Amino acid sequence: MEDKKTPLQRPTTRAARLSAIEEMLLHHIVTSQSQLSDMLSDEGIDVTQATLSRDLEEINATKTRLENGTVAYVLGYGQSTTPKSAQQQMSRILSGLVTSVASARNLAVIHTPSGAAQYVASVMDRQSLDDVLGTIAGDDTVLIICKDDQSAATRAKWLLSIASSNSQQSAD
Repeated sequence: MEDKKTPLQRPTTRAARLSAIEEMLLHHIVTSQSQLSDMLSDEGIDVTQATLSRDLEEINATKTRLENGTVAYVLGYGQSTTPKSAQQQMSRILSGLVTSVASARNLAVIHTPSGAAQYVASVMDRQSLDDVLGTIAGDDTVLIICKDDQSAATRAKWLLSIASSNSQQSAD
């Protein structure tokens, strides 16, 4: 067995292609459009150089010199957001919107005020969380689908901690 991980199945849509490009830039050092094109091709996504250029511009990917001196593509929002500032931003958002968190098997459930679930799911979807397969949002409930039971329990505790941290500071 070459890879223990089940490959993500993607439709042949523009949105799926943009998502694949973002994933690749988040998890690999990509130094050229040619390299990115080959990586996409390996995933069954064929794209012209012109389309790839437009896609990179649309997702705000730019070439930047990394700390080790390599020049590679990075996502625009990734450059200025440190893990600590991303956590603080999530805390500010979630502390006012999360009313409860629970886990059951490989699922984490977030309850929000009416109308806030879509926004909370969007915040979660923008995080690069290896143990989260995806989110589903209704009006006041977000379902987070995790890879396994332990991940869901850990993710629920993490979310509760983040949602509570800003309120603890305001209560002091």
